[in-house]
Amino acid sequence: MNASSAISFAAFGPTPPRLVASGRADHDDQSMFDLAPVSLWLEDYSALRNQFDAWRDQGVTDLRAHLAADPTRIGICSQCIRIVKVNRRTLALYEAADLPQLAANLGRVLRDDTLGTFLDELVQLWDGAASFTGTTVNYTLSGRRIDILLKGSILPGHEQSWSRVLVAIEDVTEREQARRAVAQSEMYARGLFEHSPVSLWVEDFSAVKRLLDGVRERGITDFRTFIDVHSEFVNRCMQEIRVLDVNRHTLEMFAAPDRATLLRRLPDVFRDDMVGHFREQLIDLWHGKLFQTREVVNYALTGDELHLHLQFSVLPGHEQDWSLVQVALTDITARKKAEAYLEFLGRHDSLTKLNNRSFYVDEMNRLERRGPFPVSIVMIDLNGLKAANDSLGHAVGDALLRRAGEVLAEAVGEPNCAARIGGDEFALLLPATDSRGAEQAMERIEKLVDVNNQFYPGIALSLAMGTATAGPGERLEEVGKRADLAMYDAKRAYYAALAHGPRAPDAGPG
Repeated sequence: MNASSAISFAAFGPTPPRLVASGRADHDDQSMFDLAPVSLWLEDYSALRNQFDAWRDQGVTDLRAHLAADPTRIGICSQCIRIVKVNRRTLALYEAADLPQLAANLGRVLRDDTLGTFLDELVQLWDGAASFTGTTVNYTLSGRRIDILLKGSILPGHEQSWSRVLVAIEDVTEREQARRAVAQSEMYARGLFEHSPVSLWVEDFSAVKRLLDGVRERGITDFRTFIDVHSEFVNRCMQEIRVLDVNRHTLEMFAAPDRATLLRRLPDVFRDDMVGHFREQLIDLWHGKLFQTREVVNYALTGDELHLHLQFSVLPGHEQDWSLVQVALTDITARKKAEAYLEFLGRHDSLTKLNNRSFYVDEMNRLERRGPFPVSIVMIDLNGLKAANDSLGHAVGDALLRRAGEVLAEAVGEPNCAARIGGDEFALLLPATDSRGAEQAMERIEKLVDVNNQFYPGIALSLAMGTATAGPGERLEEVGKRADLAMYDAKRAYYAALAHGPRAPDAGPG
């Protein structure tokens, strides 16, 4: 119903003579009104029309603003409306025995959400409309909530006075409940999407599917070979992906201020190593794998590398065109860094950051099997470490070891290997290097030691070195022993020189 609980029924009484005039036509009209399958209300709006005229005379031009300034004026409007009669469907809908019972309880029928719709109805009439519509909520006399679709029209011949207005009310509760259920379901799904703790992307791969279908139509059966030859096809497919939506966590993960910025800068996100990952994804799609998982690398807008676990799924109902795809990305960067660090620790000495003995032995065995020969080995010992530890403390000794690591790391690069193989012992593996190359490597190390001693004041860094070179078929372990003997010769010569000259701060065996 369209009015508030303040509707006046003082004028309600016998049906006006116009409505009960003799004649078959009037009887038929009355029957049709009473038996109509929708709720019908015949009302008198003439007092409302007079109230509108009075406000216009006072200079009111904006009724909505006028009513909003003083909500009690809406009650004045409702009191201006008289109900002339209602039909049977109205009584049944509102669970009333008769019109007097319905009229006496309109305060229970018209409440809560009704006010807003009544205001819209008033504004439509104020603006000159001969009819009005709206959806609102009423309540039956038992308190059951019903959603209604309300339509009202000023009857012909009453346009000037508004003395007869017919209002039709349709019960749309089931439809509105279904609509609210759908809206609630959509809101729930949207909430799950937006607040998911993983990055979610909704994408359209239909253009990618058309490209793959085009390749099939050309008779291509070996897709991997095809994209090996036509590598540009992978980039073309990447460019055809259309991103439809992303969630909040995606913006946070990729350091994007908003969706528009992220979508505009997608080339900064999907680059470098991602091309290779997408290539494998295309191959899986070619073979019909519509659900895929893999680890990929993307980049945040800050340039930071992101290691991600990707789950790709063509959503149900879209298998024929791939027009709706969901991609879930879980950030595994911390895990990958931890794995890389553990791998580093497994292969490197934590103090000097050089390779450790285990890696050195594995690399020596690999070179012994595969070469390339000649392979030279340089054995190195840090002079004076024991004396430094004993006299100055292990912190000073550790500093010397770190300095030795800095020198050796700078002196050799891949495919060479520098390793700490004992407390004060180091070794270099130099593949494809003859004895002359090994001598040059030791000369380079001596120059770097001089530079290092200039940079670090105090105790001097000193290394004893010896080298040996293996030919094809020679055991590298034996070559290492020869290099070790040569190193000890150099070490004895170093301490013999100290014994016949001024003693250095780090003098002493070790």
